[in-house]
Amino acid sequence: MRRARYSFDNDDSIAADRHRMLAEVLDPFTIERLSALGGLDGRRCLEAGAGGGSIATWLADRVGPSGSVLATDLNPRHLRAGAGYTVLRHDLSTEPVPDPPWDLIHARLVLSHLPARAEILDRLAAALAPGGTLVIEEWASAYRGLVLAAPDPATATLVERYHDILVGRLLPGNGGDPAWGSAVHGAMLAAGLSGVSTEIRASSWAGGTAGARLIAVNIEQLRPGFLDAGLTEQELDRLSRLADDPRLVIRGHLTYSTAGTASTAGSASTAGTASTAGTASVAGTAK
Repeated sequence: MRRARYSFDNDDSIAADRHRMLAEVLDPFTIERLSALGGLDGRRCLEAGAGGGSIATWLADRVGPSGSVLATDLNPRHLRAGAGYTVLRHDLSTEPVPDPPWDLIHARLVLSHLPARAEILDRLAAALAPGGTLVIEEWASAYRGLVLAAPDPATATLVERYHDILVGRLLPGNGGDPAWGSAVHGAMLAAGLSGVSTEIRASSWAGGTAGARLIAVNIEQLRPGFLDAGLTEQELDRLSRLADDPRLVIRGHLTYSTAGTASTAGSASTAGTASTAGTASVAGTAK
């Protein structure tokens, strides 16, 4: 089995900023989805690939004294001790799911980076307690047409070129699949989970907001790859400045949040539904 290989190294000096930005962009939707599952008091929760720990902290505040939260990461250096959850260094690609069964397993922007993503999803589903829920959240970022507004046509072209290199070359080159978010629903059904549902969200990101500033973070962490792909140092510096320019407005990546439940009777139904009504919005968020 191939070892996990991430495009974005937690040891990079800017990794903490990445985790803060991702939490700002994604936590409201994640919390909405997890809250809809019902009360978590007394539940055993696994936060796989916990990153900066924002969702692990949220879960720890809700499971109560009889529940527990385990936060795992290949490199857990950004997970805080004493935040109410247990921390474990863990490789989803090469190690068994730790300490099953779980009432809730959540993984966000993790499996799409791992070549063995489908097998890992199967193992996570098998690690659920009867009636337990698996929630996988991924960006489907392989879509073109990122720029909604720009200072000039040349800027729009540069940003689109950056995006094409990121999702067409750099992420796949490290074993990632920027389109995998849309495949999770079917993968959960194939894993035997029931009541599978998917909600999809997107909004606009103006320069200076957390979503747009991820451009500069991506460039800092993957700069050699962008240079190898043909962007110049001057173009990369221009892109990093644009990340803070409110005249640039980009479409946020489509966030697919998919949940499925383990059978309580030993045989899971294979019926599932996809819900996208009212979930994609690009209005009112550009600043």
